[in-house]
Amino acid sequence: MAIREKMIDRDFAESLLKTFDDPYKNGVHILFNEWWQYADESTKNSYVAQMTETGEFENLTNGSLYNNTPLKIEVLERLPAGSLGRAFHDWIISNNLTIGLATNYKAMHEKFKSEGILEGMPPEMESAVLRAYQTHDFQHVVTGYDSSPSGEIALQSFGFGQVRFPYFGMWMSVSMTRMTFLSPHRITEFMDAIADGWELGRRSPNIQCVKWEDMLDQPLAEVRKKLGITPTGIANQAIK
Repeated sequence: MAIREKMIDRDFAESLLKTFDDPYKNGVHILFNEWWQYADESTKNSYVAQMTETGEFENLTNGSLYNNTPLKIEVLERLPAGSLGRAFHDWIISNNLTIGLATNYKAMHEKFKSEGILEGMPPEMESAVLRAYQTHDFQHVVTGYDSSPSGEIALQSFGFGQVRFPYFGMWMSVSMTRMTFLSPHRITEFMDAIADGWELGRRSPNIQCVKWEDMLDQPLAEVRKKLGITPTGIANQAIK
């Protein structure tokens, strides 16, 4: 009896194409939330196993890292120049971001959950994505990857190099599909970014479970040294 190969659900494929066409309008976060109700059970179990079997990512998947006390921009501004917290403040301001991004994402997550959109998402993945939204910009600061398209792709590749989290993989899929079929002039730029992030992620100690909120007053240079992160390659505009 022939073994049926896994296939991408055709209903989900419509959402996938929408993200391929316009990832700004139909973001990867939407794709990530929708996918679980269509995903093959063995695939979901494999992702969960890779994130839980060693215990390395336990705090990421059990929700204990989630910070229920939102950071305040005015408090970060008063931290010493050169500290992690002050560098994080400067990153938020210089990129016209909102410090409430993670809080806003959690509200959207809860809304999707109440509407049944997150059906099938394992609780470990819920915890991981909620914390990931709190730590994303901290990881920009520590790795030195900027907010350009290449910097964003590099950071997602860095994360994927450290943990087999499907959100990161979906970012890779969308980026590589778009550069191949729509923007071939960016192939070298994006592949260099992907390679740089992956290599840095693989050779650096795991930082996906770091409690950044406990290190805000520490010098950024010391935080990088403590975590074993040395910005290189395309991160030549690393935050000082």
